[in-house]
Formats: sequence, structure tokens, C-alpha cells
Amino acid sequence: MDLFKIFSRTSSKNVAKERLRLILIHDRSNMSPDLLENIKEDILKVLSKYVEIDCGDVDVKMTSTEDIEGSSPALIASIPIKNVKHKK
Repeated sequence: MDLFKIFSRTSSKNVAKERLRLILIHDRSNMSPDLLENIKEDILKVLSKYVEIDCGDVDVKMTSTEDIEGSSPALIASIPIKNVKHKK
């Protein structure tokens, strides 16, 4: 956890700008919220075979990456891992 992030304040303008950016990325990628939720569930199902996940703090979202030819959609997942399962 970054302690400096706790004390930093994000302006409502920046929050609104980020939300709008995410909405535009979703629209450009032609990915419905249901499809994103299905992808999230599938990722969690696969990962749960190998690790114990803190499902309360899982965050999966669409964003964009800067390529040579412009920006393209990217899937970003933040999945807290509680414990690694050891296979015998």
C-alpha cells in the first residue's frame, strides 16, 4: 500500500475525467459489462485452482495502452492473493 496515496486528494474533475475515459474505452472495445463480468469470473475460476483469492477486493476493468499506432483497449486486473496453494 502506498502511504502517499492515502494523503493525496483527487479532484472531482480528475475522477470524472477518468470515469469518462473508461466509458469511452468500453464503448470503443465493443465489450458489454456482462462480457467483462464473465471474463472476470473465468479469470477468478482459473486462478482459484492455484491461489486463494480475496474476492472482496478484486478489480477488473478496461483501460487503454499507448501503442506506436495509437491507443488500444487493455484489460487490467487487480486480484489480491491470500495464499498460494501447493500441489502435491
